[in-house]
Amino acid sequence: MEINYQETSKDLLMRIYIHETYGARNIDQWNIEVLNPQPGQKILDVGCGTGKQCFLYSDHTGRKAEIIGGDFSEELLEKARARQAERGDTNITFQFLDFNKPFAFADETFDIVSSAFAIYYAADLKFTFREAHRVTKPGGRLFVTGPLPENKKMFYDIIKEATGKPIPPMPGSSRFKGEIFETIQSIFAHTELLVFENPLTFPEVSPFMDYVRASLSEDRKLWTSMFNTREEYEQILRSIEAVATRWFERDGKLVMTKVVGGILATK
Repeated sequence: MEINYQETSKDLLMRIYIHETYGARNIDQWNIEVLNPQPGQKILDVGCGTGKQCFLYSDHTGRKAEIIGGDFSEELLEKARARQAERGDTNITFQFLDFNKPFAFADETFDIVSSAFAIYYAADLKFTFREAHRVTKPGGRLFVTGPLPENKKMFYDIIKEATGKPIPPMPGSSRFKGEIFETIQSIFAHTELLVFENPLTFPEVSPFMDYVRASLSEDRKLWTSMFNTREEYEQILRSIEAVATRWFERDGKLVMTKVVGGILATK
């Protein structure tokens, strides 16, 4: 059965909020340190969502880079355009982009092609990254971020204790270091793996459970070995909350470390 991994905007925005509220480090700052985009460059953000990366690049370049954000979700694109209208970034264009199909850009168009927590869901990695390579200028760079296998270990340990079942393979973390890195390495001239760690400290159980709900809901088709019906979903949440509460009472806090990989490739 083919699984549609597209996440819902509500769940995505909740996860972003939790990362920003409870995280100790700023992944946006890391992103800029790695790429250091410059005025006059052309930048494509694949799977741009609500435009966060695009606005980050725009601010860093003084709105003097030409930026395109592409996404499959019209709902998220509308949110991005609304934010753009508020900010007045005339240097950014948001448009529909399905990374499982040919990119609607000429060869060697962009200085930077980026994708934050999105492009690793591609159905055919070779096809998608060949398209990314095709639209990148010679000497240009691709930067793809996603979870590593050791990502949010506490989250999975609590779920395993609550259910007594193994965690199903995640399309990002289970593929990132191996299949995804190797695919990009086979296409681009130079490829390296960077690592970013961000501990999220929850001062109470309820925000952790907000994260659990958003994660299980957005990736619900990945968790069918544990739940299929709404009743089963609610039951697993109750079990997870009971275990999380025990952990919190034992440790006085819940600390979940996000371990993110950044694959930086040069054409």
